[in-house]
Amino acid sequence: MLRSRGISEPAAHRLEVGRMRRRHLRGVMAIERQVYARPWSPNLFVAEMTEPNNRCYLVARFDKVVVGYAGMICYGDEAHITNIAVDPQQHRRHIGSRLLLEQMLEAIEMGAQAVSLEVRVTNWGAQRMYGRFGFRPVGIRRNYYQELNEDALIMWTDDVREPAYARRLEAISASLPEAARPR
Repeated sequence: MLRSRGISEPAAHRLEVGRMRRRHLRGVMAIERQVYARPWSPNLFVAEMTEPNNRCYLVARFDKVVVGYAGMICYGDEAHITNIAVDPQQHRRHIGSRLLLEQMLEAIEMGAQAVSLEVRVTNWGAQRMYGRFGFRPVGIRRNYYQELNEDALIMWTDDVREPAYARRLEAISASLPEAARPR
């Protein structure tokens, strides 16, 4: 199994988040294979990246090394987070929060009023992070993660275009450590 390179604290600079490109796929796939029992193929990521009008795929990088990524699709006034993953060696560094913050801003820019996602029912850390962004449980998809025989919790947040939600995102951004904050 390929592993993405860990970044030691002294070597870490500001977290950079930008559009996913083909050149990032090696790092994305290294993370994908670590965190998912049934990883997406590189071709699936390429297909998603070629739809810029209604999809947004981002990578997070420390010193040009991919440490996380996130995807989103937006149709009309609804957006859906398709995936969000962080190199397990880089957990607890607010990379997931920064990726989700950027995706929420993109969703709003693309016209979304509401955003949904699925998360494993046992992934309480991710559920807490999503809760900070206003996501709430709305249902269960039975055996969604078939390879793990695990259900998915469907989470949703509404009114992302409202001033109150903008204030929520500003507060989240301000709470991020300096290295993870948007410029």
